[in-house]
Amino acid sequence: MHIIVCVKQIPDPEIPSAKFKIDPATKKVVPPAGVPPVISVFDERAVEAACQLKDKNGAKITVISMGQGKVADVVKHALSMGADDGITLQDSAFDNLDSYGTAHVLSKAIQKIGEYDLVLCGRQAADWDSGQVGSILAEMLGIPVVTIARNIQAADGGLRVERVLKDGYEVVQAPMPCLVTVSNEVGLPRLPTGMGIITATRKKIPAWTAQDIEIDPAQVAPEGAHTEIVKLSVPIRDVQCEIVTGKDAGEAAVELAVRLRAANII
Repeated sequence: MHIIVCVKQIPDPEIPSAKFKIDPATKKVVPPAGVPPVISVFDERAVEAACQLKDKNGAKITVISMGQGKVADVVKHALSMGADDGITLQDSAFDNLDSYGTAHVLSKAIQKIGEYDLVLCGRQAADWDSGQVGSILAEMLGIPVVTIARNIQAADGGLRVERVLKDGYEVVQAPMPCLVTVSNEVGLPRLPTGMGIITATRKKIPAWTAQDIEIDPAQVAPEGAHTEIVKLSVPIRDVQCEIVTGKDAGEAAVELAVRLRAANII
């Protein structure tokens, strides 16, 4: 079984809120100085799901990530968890793509890789939270898609996938090749091993450009985007506090209950 996992680098969600900046003019997030990007938490779960399948059935895992700068570090993190090979997609033409453009680039890279049985993605990116790339990618590859998976098992030449619902889960049978988006219910990602870190550090990660994967420039040009960011701003938190008082604790409690009832809280 050959599993391809698509991972994304995102700003570290653990950074203090004061360090999170945006540029309203360009409608872009400003990377905080001195804080390297990290793998998206849902994509890390996708790597974990791939490793679970590898543990039980034997598999080759290839990780793909698109970006600039330290994008290879994100791939090496997946390698240290148990993935076998990694590829980065680095080209200025890939900067600031929307979900459609991202899926197009990933589809061309996967087609260049060749034969595969399963493509795994996180259920959504942990920065923009659009949750669209996986489904669009499956459509471009012409393969079935199962979204928001909590468990993936190989069975009878296909897959048995438990898919998360609001009130439980459903079981879906899918043929291979197919694409599955993975949710956090799959379990905590395994910690990289010492040998895995050493192997990943020494691994040579190829970087493919737009020319390498035969990208049509029109498909990734800004004017061809399917999504337009109208405005980007940092949310403003307005916290208000009112102290409810009374002659004694009993009267204050009654007044509080009246306020809560008026606000339809109780």
